[in-house]
Amino acid sequence: MSDEITAALEKIFAADSELYQDRGFQRRIGFGQRPALINIDLANAWTRPGNAFSCNHMDVIIPAVQELLAASRAKRIPIVYTSTAYNVTEGPNSDMGLWHKKIPAELLQLGSEDCEIDSRIAPEPDEQVIVKKRASAFHGTYLAGFLRAHQVDTVIITGVTMAGCVRHTTEDAIAEGFRPIVVREAVGDRVPGVVEWNLFDIDAKFGDVEPVQTVLDYLDGLELRND
Repeated sequence: MSDEITAALEKIFAADSELYQDRGFQRRIGFGQRPALINIDLANAWTRPGNAFSCNHMDVIIPAVQELLAASRAKRIPIVYTSTAYNVTEGPNSDMGLWHKKIPAELLQLGSEDCEIDSRIAPEPDEQVIVKKRASAFHGTYLAGFLRAHQVDTVIITGVTMAGCVRHTTEDAIAEGFRPIVVREAVGDRVPGVVEWNLFDIDAKFGDVEPVQTVLDYLDGLELRND
């Protein structure tokens, strides 16, 4: 974004923050004791250039996720990835629903290289990769049950897109009783301004937006999980 746009957004957000705070919004949900790391749609269709779904700033997002993965693995906390993909993208029996009438979902063919998790942040064999059909990682998947089985109380959220799948996952996380922590440097989108606005709005109403270093410090302070 240009300096002018950044300055304009900062001015708007400052005024909006004052309005929210006067009305009792922007409270902190805080970190719990048993987190999981959820990486939303960091598959090649979103992370690599030249695709319809390609997102910006992967030079920042990927290194941030790499740091979070290393810290999470060191503490043995649950790690989940999602990718959006479809079994049938042609004919009358498609599993795309109506979403393909708005976006080129037909490009997201299950089993294709585009729908595989980016090799720079590849999942390890014991980590979950959930294939979803809708925006939220919770919608129509086993994610909530998996998290509850592991007694998770906090979800650390990374990925793309900020205005779509990350946002809807965050909203569903708090609705399902998990503390959402969105990592500022580890999320992105395609359109300038979208990330900043959604981070501001989520921080006001649905979860806490935290810098990656704060999240790394939190993970470092956890005891090693052995269950």
